[in-house]
Amino acid sequence: MIRSMTGFGEASMNADGVHYFLELRSLNSRYFKALIRLPEMFQGLEAELESELRHRLRRGSVTLSATCTDASAKAAYTINAPALGRYIEQIQQVPQVREGRVAIDLGALLTLPGVLQPPHDEEARLTHARAAYMQLLDRACAGLLEMRAREGATLLQDLIAQREVMRRHLDVIASRAPQAVADYEHRLKARMDMMLKDASLAVQPGDLIREIAVYAERSDISEEIKRLTGHLEQYTELLTANGGQAVGRTLDFLAQEMLREANTIASKSADSDIAKAIVEVKGAIDRIKEQVQNAE
Repeated sequence: MIRSMTGFGEASMNADGVHYFLELRSLNSRYFKALIRLPEMFQGLEAELESELRHRLRRGSVTLSATCTDASAKAAYTINAPALGRYIEQIQQVPQVREGRVAIDLGALLTLPGVLQPPHDEEARLTHARAAYMQLLDRACAGLLEMRAREGATLLQDLIAQREVMRRHLDVIASRAPQAVADYEHRLKARMDMMLKDASLAVQPGDLIREIAVYAERSDISEEIKRLTGHLEQYTELLTANGGQAVGRTLDFLAQEMLREANTIASKSADSDIAKAIVEVKGAIDRIKEQVQNAE
């Protein structure tokens, strides 16, 4: 099955007055690459979430963004009264404050180091967040994979269409190749007859046969046609594989090999019909190379 590497999925839930939200976005990438964005208090979950993503997604640049909004009373920070009192004592020793010329800003004091203490149940909060985000990851991944599958189906149709273009023109090339040698023989004989006519000489059959043999050897594309046909068979197998494996990179490498064979055919054959057909084949391969960049 062909899947696209671009996709989107999101999920949210409420648990004990806390709202959790997780979003996944994936784009093309040669390998798997994950960018995890978590609230600062839950940074310790980054490795676990990335590991789960790697189990589900084989290729693509994946961005995971998660937020957490705690509207419950337990989210409140605790004021460290001794620390705050000590700050006030020190500030009151400042002449401007002691003389009443400068007022103490309590809001500013709360931002001083050690005054506000995070909730003491940090471990419990992390445990709850882990359970919530893992559930959301499952749901978001399901949505992302569904979108990848839909786009992959469209991608597959185009890849199949390009395969048919290649098959059709490769058949033309295979059927035309033997005739190209015969046409060359006729042209060569006619040209030599015209050149030797005034000299009252005749073309020697042995010379003509040797020249034709040299041309036939130099322009023989049967091996290239055979290899390109084999590549097309492997290409079809990859498109119809149902193992759930990521085949995008394999298709990319295979397209490079197909283009290599097509270029060799183009360079070895001087036949105009073959030249036209191989241009169409190369165009289809270029389209395949472009499309498989988005295949997982």
